[in-house]
Amino acid sequence: MSNVTAPMGGKIIDVKVKAGDVVGENDEVLILEAMKMELPVVAGVSGTVKEIKCKQGDAVEADAVLIVLE
Repeated sequence: MSNVTAPMGGKIIDVKVKAGDVVGENDEVLILEAMKMELPVVAGVSGTVKEIKCKQGDAVEADAVLIVLE
């Protein structure tokens, strides 16, 4: 299993995947707004989305687990 984590604190603007989706390495999985910039967050490895631990509008801290891949 692998986790997609927040590279910095910010607000979730858009979640681009849902549970059960298959993603490839470097696929964009969500958009995080930090310091007035939109930052794409990508999967570090290929896998299937097992769990999404955030939703649009959530405020997250740096290194928070956002998506669990298996």
